[in-house]
Amino acid sequence: MTIVKQISLFDIHQLLEMESSHRYEAIFSAIDIQPIFQLFSKKTLKGAPRELNYGAMIQSLIIRIVERIPTIKDLVKRLVHDPLFRFDCGFLVSDVVPSESSYSRMIQVISESDVLDKMNDTLIKTAMLEGFLNDEHVAIDASHFEARDAFTPSEKKAPKTPKKRGRKTKAERAVWLAEQVEKKGNPSTYEKELKEQLDIPLETLWKDVPIEPKWGVKKNSKGKNTFWFGYKAHLAVSTKSQYIITRLMSSGNLSDCKAAIPLLKKLHHLGNGQFTIAIFDAGYDVEPIYRQAVSQSMRVVIPYNVRREGEYIGFDEHFRPTCVREHSYQYDSFDAKYNTLKFTRPKECATCPLREDTLCQKVFKIKCDIDIRKFTYPARGTERWKQLYQERTAVERVNAYLKEYFQLNNVRHRTGKKAKMHFNLVTLIYNTCKLAVDRINALLQQQNQVA
Repeated sequence: MTIVKQISLFDIHQLLEMESSHRYEAIFSAIDIQPIFQLFSKKTLKGAPRELNYGAMIQSLIIRIVERIPTIKDLVKRLVHDPLFRFDCGFLVSDVVPSESSYSRMIQVISESDVLDKMNDTLIKTAMLEGFLNDEHVAIDASHFEARDAFTPSEKKAPKTPKKRGRKTKAERAVWLAEQVEKKGNPSTYEKELKEQLDIPLETLWKDVPIEPKWGVKKNSKGKNTFWFGYKAHLAVSTKSQYIITRLMSSGNLSDCKAAIPLLKKLHHLGNGQFTIAIFDAGYDVEPIYRQAVSQSMRVVIPYNVRREGEYIGFDEHFRPTCVREHSYQYDSFDAKYNTLKFTRPKECATCPLREDTLCQKVFKIKCDIDIRKFTYPARGTERWKQLYQERTAVERVNAYLKEYFQLNNVRHRTGKKAKMHFNLVTLIYNTCKLAVDRINALLQQQNQVA
């Protein structure tokens, strides 16, 4: 009996357990830090030379996340007392160890630029070109993390004067209407209704997202509200390879739905039509998200969220037609040309006395355009729909990775700009580790084939 040797796949856990010098070498081979270094390069050759080794400082910031060093103070302390660690970060023997203030100034400069956004997009395109990111399905979800800032208590409101009973006079009504117009006169991009995002360019949506720390609220598994002061991380993750294709950080009080359309537009911009199915939880079940996906030739898998709606007569809970005896019709096929779902007779019709009656219709064809929330492809309730929805766990797994291994919930900087820099750096390092692992696996497979 022949023995087939199984190829053991190399994963992120094994990368993080490697010897430090080999681990850093694998990570830095998958990322180009030159765009960040250019922020600190001298504009002219004149003047005194730079005293700080900014290249090594940038690498030490990345290593701090990988090694889970909690603060910049601890990073500086380790650089002072551990010569081997200092050498692994790229510092020379003659280099002076930077102070905490030097790191703070460097972080301030990086937070003022969009260099990390561009680096992440470049890394994703590299993974696509090398064939490691060829998924067609994307899972989108949000996760919260707390801010370093202390919240400011709200001012006590003055007691309201009791309203005058009865109809307003013409003068009072005119004043009231003017106040309402002033309130609604110039709302920000994310204060507008969700449907208005469909016509707003991607650049505007990406630039105007609120990033200052705010109070957020979410129901936990027991149905109780949990509160936090900070931010939300909105991620679009490929379900098979589990790359963070695109991500967005917002204030903690921003609705998850209002970050979905910017993420979908960015997916279309990066993937150029590669991604065909987007998977969400029930909180994203709003019509504009379906509209945006259809405009990008994408399909969405979202559980239906009942919102004060009455019974949909003639259909079951999955919006399949029902017969006179309330048996559900069976999903048969989808006609892409006419965007139509086809349903055939229920299996109970074989023994039903009304089979030959005119009340029993043999086939139902329903256009998805009638209600794009209810009638979707893959059809609700089918095995295909259930299998696709199970892939949504990919984004939850990545959220756990970012918090447990990459310090997403360890924001050590105040203000939204620096917190966004931390968020972008964490997601960039995660994608870098994924690319490094994929390259190692590809190399191991080549060696195994040669052997």
